[in-house]
Amino acid sequence: MKNSFRYFNSSPEVIRLTVMMYIRYPLSLRQVEDLLFERGIDICDETVRFCCNRFGPMFAAEIRNRRVQSHSYSQWRWHLDEVFVRINGETHHVWRAVDHEGEELEVFATKRRDRKAALKFLKRPMKRYGRPESIVTDRLRSYRAALKVVGISGRQECGRWLNNRAENSHQPFRRREKAMWKFRDIKTLQKFAAVHASIHNHSNLDRHLTRRDDFKKSRVAALAQWRELAA
Repeated sequence: MKNSFRYFNSSPEVIRLTVMMYIRYPLSLRQVEDLLFERGIDICDETVRFCCNRFGPMFAAEIRNRRVQSHSYSQWRWHLDEVFVRINGETHHVWRAVDHEGEELEVFATKRRDRKAALKFLKRPMKRYGRPESIVTDRLRSYRAALKVVGISGRQECGRWLNNRAENSHQPFRRREKAMWKFRDIKTLQKFAAVHASIHNHSNLDRHLTRRDDFKKSRVAALAQWRELAA
């Protein structure tokens, strides 16, 4: 089996810890450097950036593949929404699809939010997870036009407060965006948003909905799975 950590001076444990700290928590590169230094790990902020760019997409892809293989996703109801992101003074859009439990299914960045962009976004989660029984959206006309092309316009639901699940799913990304100095281009935005969504799903255990004992068991299991990534 190919060793993904070959030719790197840092150990796999340090690399996984670096990626988790920077992607999961709203920290800057130098803050991660300082926190690692307190733990006896001496790396610079550019090393943190390199590890996240090099291993972040690989970890995220493995998390998504495991999720698809274990069928741990829902096709009952999806929530779709988009959020505005400014890049070099231009407005871009981050489309997001989540299920009824708040698990992020797909994240897609585009320059426009017309029918073509909405259709391209819809095809991505449907190709991986299949077609849902119900889709909740806002009243953006691009959604209805794209759903007509796909042939499931009858499954669309619109209404006030119905799409709060998707609105709340933007909050972790917004908090993480504030800790960064924006994005340089749309490719960087797409790459980071996709990685952040997968790692957030892996660590989002709905603490407020479970008992303390069950939450501790789930957290231990999630941490054990994280340590097995790219092993």
